[in-house]
Amino acid sequence: MSVNVLFAAKPDRWAEYERPLRDAIAARGITAHIAMDIPADQVDYIVYAPNSEVKDFAPFTRTKAVLNLWAGVEAIVGNPTLHLPLTRMVDPALTQGMIEWVTGHILRLHLGMDAHISATPGTWEPKAPPLAFDTRVTVLGLGELGTACAAALAGLGFQITGWSRSQKQIDGITCLSGAQGLDKALSRADYCVLLLPSTAATENVLDARALALMPKGARILNPGRGPLIDDAALLAALETNQIDHATLDVFRVEPLPQEHPYWTHAKVTVTPHVASETRAAYSAKTIAENIHRGETGAPFLHLVDRNAGY
Repeated sequence: MSVNVLFAAKPDRWAEYERPLRDAIAARGITAHIAMDIPADQVDYIVYAPNSEVKDFAPFTRTKAVLNLWAGVEAIVGNPTLHLPLTRMVDPALTQGMIEWVTGHILRLHLGMDAHISATPGTWEPKAPPLAFDTRVTVLGLGELGTACAAALAGLGFQITGWSRSQKQIDGITCLSGAQGLDKALSRADYCVLLLPSTAATENVLDARALALMPKGARILNPGRGPLIDDAALLAALETNQIDHATLDVFRVEPLPQEHPYWTHAKVTVTPHVASETRAAYSAKTIAENIHRGETGAPFLHLVDRNAGY
């Protein structure tokens, strides 16, 4: 088997991905010409980052699939010229990174670490933190990342409720769906973790009404997508103590503008979109597997549902 693979991403990513891609594709028994400058009518597969310069897919007449480098596809799924199979990135490192960020920040808040780290020397206030057994966490979004984070938190003893658009059944997790299910999931969220895709249906899923449904003093973590939160509503809820703290990794505009009130708010932690990262050594294997599937007639992994938007 021999294929032409166009790497359509920012040039600085090429140095990171060139060797892992060549090695991973070769390991699947495929001879590949991989480059950033292959003529469109000669491309078999596109390894794609939505911030690349490729926006018109019409010239790619023999291309079999667009293999997205990112977990999120909202920046490409609506492209009117794209009629090719589109896959999203799922790999063990991406999942593990998200598990570590979510569990780390929940445990930081749950154990009250900030108070001990910033305490005045000599302060001795032996107040024991709550137990995970008595703490409820709601995970909005039960895709690959949401399910993995929910399972990890359940393993630590937290009471886990998960919500998704369609009903799911996952051992150890109370699964809810639909509008009424969302209200119920929010009402039991001492912590709410947002891992939904960004679609028209999920924009502002945490608006003023939703925030009011949560227990007084709830905490929010958003490593998913910026538009999931109504920023003005969240800031208002923080001021009234309806929400005790928000740890935010993603934003509507990135980098987060310096004048944004999140930067200086005492109840907000900003992290610079680092909750999880696509790592070449792992993601190259996912790409190679999908190229092998395309060449052998097997179904692609992680195929995007255009109607759902993810």
